[in-house]
Amino acid sequence: MLKIYNSLTNKIEVFEPKTKNHVNMYVCGPTVYDNIHIGNGRPVVFFDVVKRYLEFRNYSVTYASNITDIDDKIINKAKDLKVSEKEIAQKYADQFFEVIKRVGAKPFDETPYATDYIPEMIEFISDLIENGFAYQVPSGVYFDVSKLKDYGVLSNRKIEDLISNVRIENESDKHDSVDFTLWKITDEGIKYDSPWGMGRPGWHTECVVMNNKLFGDNLDIHGGGFDLKFPHHENEIAQSMAHDHHHLATYWMHVGRLDFGKEKMSKSLGNDIKLKDLLENYDGGAYRLMLLAHHYRAPIAFTTELMEQYQKTYDKISNTLNKWNFKFRSMGMNTKFNIEDYQKRLNDLITLMDNDFDTPNVISLIDATVKDLNKEEDIELFIKLKGILNVLGVEPKINEPEQKDLKTYEDWLNARNNKDFAKADELRNILSQKGWI
Repeated sequence: MLKIYNSLTNKIEVFEPKTKNHVNMYVCGPTVYDNIHIGNGRPVVFFDVVKRYLEFRNYSVTYASNITDIDDKIINKAKDLKVSEKEIAQKYADQFFEVIKRVGAKPFDETPYATDYIPEMIEFISDLIENGFAYQVPSGVYFDVSKLKDYGVLSNRKIEDLISNVRIENESDKHDSVDFTLWKITDEGIKYDSPWGMGRPGWHTECVVMNNKLFGDNLDIHGGGFDLKFPHHENEIAQSMAHDHHHLATYWMHVGRLDFGKEKMSKSLGNDIKLKDLLENYDGGAYRLMLLAHHYRAPIAFTTELMEQYQKTYDKISNTLNKWNFKFRSMGMNTKFNIEDYQKRLNDLITLMDNDFDTPNVISLIDATVKDLNKEEDIELFIKLKGILNVLGVEPKINEPEQKDLKTYEDWLNARNNKDFAKADELRNILSQKGWI
């Protein structure tokens, strides 16, 4: 029975989707004005694992993650480079898809772009105004936080406590400092016509509307980084409560930060490591292992030494599987198994993952299985290890042998038995180069 920590209720709960065997999941995606850094990649990897595990447990999953392709940062970068906002956004969206593929993330089932939903956003904002939850002033349209009784339900703070955490905005005509932008009136950058004047939607409105149009009702899971909990996710919930009378999702899940040592990793602080640059020196599977070795709700203090540690772990796993894959194949055994075969052998994995995705102990389970496999000639352990890695989305490096390679191995064994040591050494070098002995 899967149990997860629900950020909305601040407790561990049994996971029960609205539809018995289907899960709808939405995770906030990137604002595409630059390449993502290694901290941005953490939610991508974790929620990819969530989907993989849910599918392993026989749920069908619709997983959506958006692209924010309209934002002040995109506009400013376009100005600096003297190109269109669309060109900037598409460039970094394409690079985002490429880099997450390199860390083993499956394609999203739905990838809505904010700019494709402008008419729906205008309609949504109009509904909020009509229902008394929003108001228009010269600088734009704002959500009236005072009209919502449970504002702060996600961050678990009262309105007066939230004021100090609100991002400072230049507009002085808002009714209250905690009121947030639904439509920004502007003549700068990309803009659209609306009943309130030329402008563009607020970030919080973009996500809630895309959710509304894609799924039409309360989601099962809404996820993202912990830093999105307030104000972004709180403001999504506020609009959903005002418009549709629900908290947008039954289960809210938030992934802890990845810091650079003891400092927050941030593009604005200039201390971020681009994920594409990290992958020039380390394998995507090693990056996944590093992230999953920490519980998803806990912060990670990233160091080069930490990354080196999990590169060695990844190499050890790959070398072990490569060696035993070859040996079992040379013995005529089938080393390719489907997911049904894995499920019969992974009760210990299920126990750990059902406990709020306890991936750190799954990594320990992998380590123990590698040690056992290296001590025992047991294809059941081999299957188990491949199955665990499959659920985690970690792709080991395995050289699949061809018939000629298996013949080389047979010739090597014969040369050893015949004490033809020169021939044996020659064949051994060939096999060793591929990590098979």
